[in-house]
Order: sequence, then structure tokens, then C-alpha cells
Amino acid sequence: MSDTATGGIPAGEKTILGHPRGLFILFFTEMWERFSYYGMRGLLILYLTQHFLFSDERSAVMYGAYTALVYVMTIIGGSLADKYLGQRKAVTYGAILLVMGHGLMAFEGSGSKELLTYEGQDYQITLDARGGDANQLIISDIGQSLISFNEGATEMIIADPTAVGLPLTIATDAYTTRVEREELYVNILYLALALIIAGVGFLKANISTIVGALYGLEDTRRDSGFTLFYMGINLGSFLSTISVGIIGIVYGWNWGFGLAGIGMLAGLITFLVFQPWLEGRADPPSMEKLKQKVLGPINVEWACYLAGVGIIIFAMLTVMNSHLVPEWFVGMLGVAVFIFLVGYAVVKLAGEERDRMLAAIYFILAQIPFWALFEQAGSSLTLLTARLVDRTMFGVSVPTPVFQSLNAGFIVIFAPIFAWAWIAMAKRKIEPSAPVKFAFGVFLAGLGFLSLVGGIAASGAGLVAVYFIFLIYWIHTMGELMLSPVGLSQVTKLAPARAVGMSMGAWFLYSGLSNYLAGVIARGTGAETIGGQLTDIAAAKATYITVYSNVGYVAMGVGVVMLLISPIIKKLMHLDTLKGDPAHALAGEAQLGQPGAGGIHPPQKSGS
Repeated sequence: MSDTATGGIPAGEKTILGHPRGLFILFFTEMWERFSYYGMRGLLILYLTQHFLFSDERSAVMYGAYTALVYVMTIIGGSLADKYLGQRKAVTYGAILLVMGHGLMAFEGSGSKELLTYEGQDYQITLDARGGDANQLIISDIGQSLISFNEGATEMIIADPTAVGLPLTIATDAYTTRVEREELYVNILYLALALIIAGVGFLKANISTIVGALYGLEDTRRDSGFTLFYMGINLGSFLSTISVGIIGIVYGWNWGFGLAGIGMLAGLITFLVFQPWLEGRADPPSMEKLKQKVLGPINVEWACYLAGVGIIIFAMLTVMNSHLVPEWFVGMLGVAVFIFLVGYAVVKLAGEERDRMLAAIYFILAQIPFWALFEQAGSSLTLLTARLVDRTMFGVSVPTPVFQSLNAGFIVIFAPIFAWAWIAMAKRKIEPSAPVKFAFGVFLAGLGFLSLVGGIAASGAGLVAVYFIFLIYWIHTMGELMLSPVGLSQVTKLAPARAVGMSMGAWFLYSGLSNYLAGVIARGTGAETIGGQLTDIAAAKATYITVYSNVGYVAMGVGVVMLLISPIIKKLMHLDTLKGDPAHALAGEAQLGQPGAGGIHPPQKSGS
């Protein structure tokens, strides 16, 4: 008697809504993990610039290094789980690190102080609120007053000079400023970010892998199961960027970060309590191997956990010194990996297998311009939204982090439409090829920034209309739906079965490099600030127009070139023979649990 029902579904399986009940544990664990991650991410760049008073440039590079490491460390976390820990232990360890990291983010201290020295006397510069609606204040021994700056920021204007014992205007070259930071809390920030990096590294890729393990290769529910899981990702992102964003800006940074930490704790408790529902599918590959001693009393399992500690130390030092990391080093790393991949294809492979590997390398590299631009959402675009956009809607000033929910919202609305459209076009044999979709995705990334440039230019001396923020997020989401579900899926199909793991590692590495590049681009938009707010709005707008125009035109140009060479890439893919290759089919199925495949996006995005 068969133990499998129709459609590859195991007979007698315990289900909820027709799916393995373990799926819903993973759904809620991932939803809460994304809730915590994106809630913190929505506040982070504002927290760095307003609470710790880091410059725009340093904050952007720090943010870029942080998101890059989140990507790269999934390679280590996934590899340790595959070979030793198993996904269940890896996810549990990652969740514990995340709870610790998000918990530490709530320890903010009293914040950095910016001191202005004028005629031998010190005055404190601060803000009267958080976020884009905060006004600059100057505080003296006798009182405080709002301040502003004239066009060109050549003079500081004191709103109530008698309250602080200062003249009405002070030339900006007549005073100096310095920032005093609480080093204890700055180091707590670095440690918190490092814990989150390591936690995501152990959790993100592995929890997606467990989803794939719930279904057999012939299980007809597989795609819909990943769709449900994907909705959990977007639900967590959407809810957090609204709730954590509002609470963090309105009530305090620690309240916002604390809520994100509570979300992650809820995810950890969910996963621990309902682990039996996974029915052993995520257990270690060999318990005997896991208990083997490697150094004195330390066994393989504890060696894996200590590797996590090593990740934390490395990540903390890197984020702490991100502004000192030379850009050529990151570039040379990318070039070295590219040479290795091409060398592998040329030396180790031949014929159609070589061609397909070269096509896979193309997709691995072609993601770079898209994510470098798309990831401005958490850095330079957030600062622009806070400082230069009229965020008043229906009579209410919307906190800046809330706008990061637009991507997840648009994904939920438009992903089903895209899925339907691709099926309908395929039936009529007019569906664009994967290289064409990729080209349009990169093109739209550039187009989104040019649309925003138009809004900045049209605003004149006033604030940018808020609908331009809606527009750039919508255009970028359309580009994401063209590119993200295609990328890693194609890599897992095209790479030889014996090189799929290596190719996925390369995908995540270049995703990380893309995020670092995003930080470099964001650094170029940096503006002069005092108290974390702009001093020269006109100059800041001009900088944004220049940088966003340049990256927009470059991305659109790259997209056009990609479109022109798409027939060559399609030919290298050998799609006619790939469909019948069982080795590729098994390799692709085995990797569907990884983020980015089967419509699940890599870790730094809520999207797909």
C-alpha cells in the first residue's frame, strides 16, 4: 500500500488548511523575525544621524556595511547548518542572537551632544523631537531658542536671542562645533548590530530551507506553500515599518527598538514551543558527528556556536570601522570571485554545461546595479524623506519610517498580478525571457530615481510632494518583481548540480557587495547638518539631484545594454535541453528552500 496520496502528498499527514502544520510555525517565526528586522531597519539611519550624531556620510557607510554583512553571513550560517547543526538548531541559535541584539538596541543612553563654541562660550545644539519634524534648538545656561539658517547657510538665525543671550544672527564661520559621544552606548550599538548580523546569518537562509523540506519533490502544494511563507515575510515587514516606525519616532527610540525586540522574542517562543510540528525534518544530518570532540571538551556543535561568536566579533569590528574599509578592497574581492567563477566554468566544465554556468554568472553579477540602487530605501532615501518631503497626509505628518512599508504593500498587491500575467503570457508564448525581465528590472531601478529627481526639481524652494515617494517605491517594486523572483531561481537551474551551493554562495556574496555599494552611493548624498538636521536645504537638494541623476542614468543605460545582450544570454542558457535534465531539476528543487528561490527574496528585503 502506498504511503503517498495523490499529488505527492504523504498519506495521514497532519495539516492546517491543507498544508503541513509545520509551515505555519515557520510562517509566524519568519513573520516576527522580519517584523523585528525591518522595524529596526526603518529607524536605524535616523537613529545614527540624530541620536548618535554621526555624519550622513559615516551613517550611510555603516548602514551599507551592516546590510552587506547580513547577506554574506547567511553563507556561513547556511553551510554550518547543512553540514553539522541542522536547520532547527541553527534557526534557534540565530533567533536567540537576534533577541539579544534587538534587546541591546533599546539601550540608547542619553545620546550624543553637539556643542557649539562661540566667543569662548559653549552652547548645546539639539532637536526638539525625532524624525523629519524635529527642529533645531540652541541651549544656553539661561534658556533655549529655536534656530534656523539662511539660504546658503552662511548665518545661523536665533529665533529668540534674548532667551539664550546671543545676537539675532551669527556667521557660521564665527563658531565651531564638536560632538561628544557616550562611548559605552556607541559600543553597545556596534555589538547589537553584530548580534543581529550573526542572528540573521544563522536564521534566514535556514528557515527557508525548512519550508522546502516540508514538501516532497513531487508535492503539488510546494509552490503555494512558499507563497504562504512569502506572505509572512511581507506581513511582518509591512506591520513593523508602520508600528515600530510610529512608536520609535513619536515615543522614543528605545520604545521602537524595544517593540522590535519583543517581536523577535515572540518568534523565538513560537519556534521553540512548536518544534515538534516539524517532525524531525530540520534535525542535524548526523547526531554522532555533532557530538564528536574537536578540541578538548568542545564538540562539533559547540564549535559551530563558537563560530557564531567569531562572526559577532568580526561583524562588530567591521561595522565599527566601516568608514576605514577601503573601497578598492571590496572591489578587488568582487573581481577575485568573478575570476574564480569564470575560471571554474572554463576549466572544469565543457559544452552546454559551461554555457549555462556562464549564464548563471551573468545573473549573479547583473543583480548588483539593482540592489545598489534599491537599497537606498533604508539610507539616503529615508533621510531625504525625513528632511525634504512634505509628509503631511490627511492633516497628519506621517513618520518617515512608515514609508518603507510601501514596498511590502505594493508586493502584496502586485505580486499575484505579475504571477497571473506571466502565466497568461506563457500560454500565448509571449512571456519575456529571464534575461529580458532582468534588464527591465535594472532599468526601472534607474527610472525610479529619475522620477524622484523630477519631483525634487519641481519643488523649487519648498518641500517635495509626497506622491513622488509613493512613485519611486512603486517603480522600484515593479522592478523587483521583474528581477528578484527570477535571479536565484535561474542560478539554481543553470549551475551544474555539483556547483549549485558554490553559485548560491556567490549570489549572496555579490548581494552583500551590492549593499556595500549602496552605502557608498548614499555617502555621496551626505549633507551638512547640525543636530542631525540640514543647515542648507538648497545645497542638499542639489546634491540629491546630481547623485540620483547620475545613478539613474547609469542604471538605465546598463538596463538597455542588458536588453541588447539578452538573446546571447538566452542562447547560453540552452533552455530546450535544460527542461529535460534531471540533474538540474533535482538541484533546483533542492535549493527551493533557500531565500531568493521560488519567489522568496534574499534576506535584506521584505519583498519577494
